[in-house]
Amino acid sequence: MQVDLNADMGESFGPWRMGDDDALLKIITSANIACGFHAGDADVMANTMRLAAANDVGIGAHPGFADLQGFGRRRIRLSTEELGNMVAYQLGAAQGMARLAGGRVRHLKLHGAVANMASEDAAIARACYAAALKVDPDIILVTLAATASEATARDLGAAYANEIFADRAYNDDATLVDRSQPGAVLHDPGVAGLRMEQMIRAGGIVTQSGKTIPCRIDTICVHGDSPDAVAMAGAVRNHLQGAGITLRQFPGQRA
Repeated sequence: MQVDLNADMGESFGPWRMGDDDALLKIITSANIACGFHAGDADVMANTMRLAAANDVGIGAHPGFADLQGFGRRRIRLSTEELGNMVAYQLGAAQGMARLAGGRVRHLKLHGAVANMASEDAAIARACYAAALKVDPDIILVTLAATASEATARDLGAAYANEIFADRAYNDDATLVDRSQPGAVLHDPGVAGLRMEQMIRAGGIVTQSGKTIPCRIDTICVHGDSPDAVAMAGAVRNHLQGAGITLRQFPGQRA
């Protein structure tokens, strides 16, 4: 058994620091790096990508809405064309910065509100993913497992990696519990690793109500902006390795 461990990062902006990317990059196997719309800037991207390449961590573009104040977590209604342009623009920036850092972008993961919207609406997922694939037909799409985003990646014939979250609770339709709801964000590193092992061995997502939703699990995410991120990622890594589960970058599989 093997699984990838990823984190969202590169979300600092100028002198304002968000998360401990240096520490996380010593724990995880893949990094989703903000592209300047919801967070990050050119200098932060360059530094984060250099550190990722030095630590042999897979580099991913992490595009979101142009919403610095809301950290990309507020829903914005855009046209299909606008969604595609938004993703293509940020992916292109990430590719340029990765090359400058001596690495390459191997995957793309939507951020925050746009990721949640894509998990609920296949048309939004298609607009975002089709644009990314036009920029790079071989890009691996990181999808929210068992949602419209996974189904859309399959329909497009793309290489994709199904993601589950160590620090978020699930609804019974495999979408994430809204952050405004009690228990939506999980903070206890002590239970995170066991919870992830249970899902991997069960072959599916275990929801807040206890329902199991069968799905392929390729990667586990820890949100890098959380104060618990380093402890959470370390606990998940240590527990899974102790349980005989190998941590390795996802290869990206087609349906």
